Amino acid sequence: MSENKDLQVAEPATSVEGVKFVYDFTEGNKDLKDLLGGKGANLAEMTNLGLPVPPGFTITTEACKVYLDSGEEPAALRDEVSAHLDALERRMGKKLGQADDPLLVSVRSGAKFSMPGMMDTVLNIGLSDKSVQGLAVQAGDDRFAWDSYRRLIQMFGKTVLGVDGELFEDALEAAKTAKKVTVDTELEAADLKKLVTRFKRIVKIEAGRDFPQDPREQMDLAVKAVFDSWNGDRAKLYRRQERIPHDLGTAVNVCSMVFGNLGPDSGTGVAFTRDPASGHQGVYGDYLQNAQGEDVVAGIRNTVPLAELEKIDKKSYDQLLQIMETLENHYKDLCDIEFTIERGQLWMLQTRVGKRTAGAAFRIATQLVDQGLIDETEALQRVTGAQLAQLMFPRFDEDAKVEKVGRGIAASPGAAVGKAVFDSYTAVKWSRSGEKVILVRRETNPDDLDGMIAAEGILTSRGGKTSHAAVVARGMGKTCVCGAEELEVDTKRRRMTVPGGHVVEEGDVISIDGSSGKVYLGEVPVVPSPVVEYFEGRMHAGADDADELVEAVHRIMAFADRKRRLRVRANADNAEDALRARRFGAQGIGLCRTEHMFLGDRRELVERLILADTETEREESLKQLLPLQKKDFVELFEAMDGLPVTIRLLDPPLHEFLPDITELSVRVALAEARKDSNENDLRLLQAVHRLHEQNPMLGLRGVRLGLVIPGLFTMQVRAIAEAAAERKNAKGDPRAEIMIPLVGTVQELEIVRDEADEVIAEVEAATGVALKLSIGTMIELPRAALTAGQIAEAAEFFSFGTNDLTQTVWGFSRDDVEASFFTAYLEKGIFGVSPFETIDKDGVGSLVAAAAKAGRETRPDLKLGVCGEHGGDPESVHFFHEVGLDYVSCSPFRIPVARLEAGRAATQSQGSDHR
Repeated sequence: MSENKDLQVAEPATSVEGVKFVYDFTEGNKDLKDLLGGKGANLAEMTNLGLPVPPGFTITTEACKVYLDSGEEPAALRDEVSAHLDALERRMGKKLGQADDPLLVSVRSGAKFSMPGMMDTVLNIGLSDKSVQGLAVQAGDDRFAWDSYRRLIQMFGKTVLGVDGELFEDALEAAKTAKKVTVDTELEAADLKKLVTRFKRIVKIEAGRDFPQDPREQMDLAVKAVFDSWNGDRAKLYRRQERIPHDLGTAVNVCSMVFGNLGPDSGTGVAFTRDPASGHQGVYGDYLQNAQGEDVVAGIRNTVPLAELEKIDKKSYDQLLQIMETLENHYKDLCDIEFTIERGQLWMLQTRVGKRTAGAAFRIATQLVDQGLIDETEALQRVTGAQLAQLMFPRFDEDAKVEKVGRGIAASPGAAVGKAVFDSYTAVKWSRSGEKVILVRRETNPDDLDGMIAAEGILTSRGGKTSHAAVVARGMGKTCVCGAEELEVDTKRRRMTVPGGHVVEEGDVISIDGSSGKVYLGEVPVVPSPVVEYFEGRMHAGADDADELVEAVHRIMAFADRKRRLRVRANADNAEDALRARRFGAQGIGLCRTEHMFLGDRRELVERLILADTETEREESLKQLLPLQKKDFVELFEAMDGLPVTIRLLDPPLHEFLPDITELSVRVALAEARKDSNENDLRLLQAVHRLHEQNPMLGLRGVRLGLVIPGLFTMQVRAIAEAAAERKNAKGDPRAEIMIPLVGTVQELEIVRDEADEVIAEVEAATGVALKLSIGTMIELPRAALTAGQIAEAAEFFSFGTNDLTQTVWGFSRDDVEASFFTAYLEKGIFGVSPFETIDKDGVGSLVAAAAKAGRETRPDLKLGVCGEHGGDPESVHFFHEVGLDYVSCSPFRIPVARLEAGRAATQSQGSDHR
């Protein structure tokens, strides 16, 4: 096989409105992923670079979308494929499936975003009862020819004809048993010939038709099968998990076959230009002699480290290292490479920007900056907030007394503990029942995806860092240990035998360490992540005990903080949380929920206030609450000295501060039955009945409560003002902001504001301290968003309460719907993600954008922030940057994520994609 040259393709006479559906590898480039898919675009790019790529062509994603929309391939597609196939046959000097010296091709999927193992591939297309004989003669190897033919029937039968793959596996195992061998490479040509006959019989029985002997029929059916696999269950599940759009479709790559199963001087492998688990530079990957590519990723046979290739075939090894360097410098990133060696000739079958662990992502980004390949702006696009969150998870305590029972390959880091389960169905079932599970398999395959998602971690006894389990786990950020050969996994008996003879039954707890590859019996204690220790100030970047991961995180966070426009505040209700938030980089408090201060010991005081019948009773309750509130705020201002503190006035659903009506009714009834009824309980029950609400979340709460109960809000404002004055007298710098909750009309805000201004003036007069307290409101009702221009006349700031805004826009209660029907909505694709997790840009987001714009038209200096859970969600942070908010506020542990994503949002470059 010679290297690629320009290929002249005769264009078909017909087309669909001038649309071109097929591109030769010489025609595309890496920037055409939308059209050619990632695999096709990168095959074209490598061809352009002059690398040894087997000739072939790509059927576009547009053809797939036409097929999926109409159920039929585009009318012009067959003619275009024929034209490119003719050109390929001329180039190769042989025809597809010809009897004497057949051209064979692979048909492989290739979507825009990498979806490892989720869609279909068929190798060795063109083999038949006649051409297998010619292939044997041409290769001088009967065994190779019949091995290739049985692989085709097996893959075609499962992928294209829908035959249960276990039937082929069982027949292969039976053949090995009859021969008394353990691996398929020990089967001889005569054994494989019998296996082909058995495989064809399986196809006939299960599919109701003979295995097709016409090579073009094989290819056409395989192309359709790849198109159909885009909507397969596992592909749809993977897209939902990775949040990949469902309307992209997949390209199909038709590539002339090169063979790694031609003997010991042939083989196949996967290589990484850097370690995808750690980010370290070196020689990383797996190689398998006398094998085809699927053998490596399936983990069916254990591979050897890529470095062993130097001893096996130094010429190919040196050429591969040179190509790896070329690709990394060209793509300026970690590259994942698939290659085949055919009798000493190296061929490149695929490259892509490789999936990596969270730690590797941070290390590689800073390494590439140091090498001058990328700048700080691009480095921020190479990491994500989700990856940073992973790095903040706890890890196993190395000093704990543990029982190590095995060690495999550290494929995807993390500390995972759970009950051992041996199939995907059980993993899902137990997980839904609240159990934490570890999925244990000999090797995983794409059908295990739902179990992998449900499990805390994955453990396999076969495969390496490039196996299906490893690649998918890294993509999901899931802990994974692969290739633990000393563990004997028996999925049928649902058990695992460890060295020494101990048996782990299904349901026994095990622990796996994806950073070291170690497997333990029982539950291993965990300790905080060094990244969390860094953010809390217990580990300092640059110190002797700081590892390189902490250094990398430190540098990336410094990049983000320099680049971001959005400020990041914390949701914190007490001094302890405020101090922690400050250590994590908070630039103030965006939401202090004062109702949390009244729970516990103070609940009775608030209950008395709400149920007070007379002004005297109410004033007495307020008098007792005032010093408690003032103390809260003094501590908060001290913790956040010099930074803004936004305090939301009381906003509980009323039922949170009232006795449970059922419990109180029972208590009164029992007391009456005993004839010792309590007058206070009777009075309380009457009041609770009077105030009882069917839907407390939409009832007497927020500003409504402040207007109905005289003195409640003014007591809180007085406590804030007096605390600020006391802090100022102590030479502090309190920066309080008073937020009125649940406003729906400007008149509500005006009334509360007038009362607040009076109280603040009284405190200034009494203390002699000038206070600058700004007053604003939460925008958490649709009407408030729609009348934001009016509300801004009385508000100095808006803080969007996106939790309540999401509830009221969608018309459902968060407390109820997530448990009742959200799972079904996610599975059916109605939601790509919960609207409480990531902001609904089209609905809730459009109200936020409109309110922000209207508010600033009224008051150009209006400060805008958000304090719902969305404030710490990576995707939502980008949206808030786009619509011009000044800050986001989130829980303390999400502050680093928000800081990072704010930096990424400020430097977002179009076209960057590092999934």
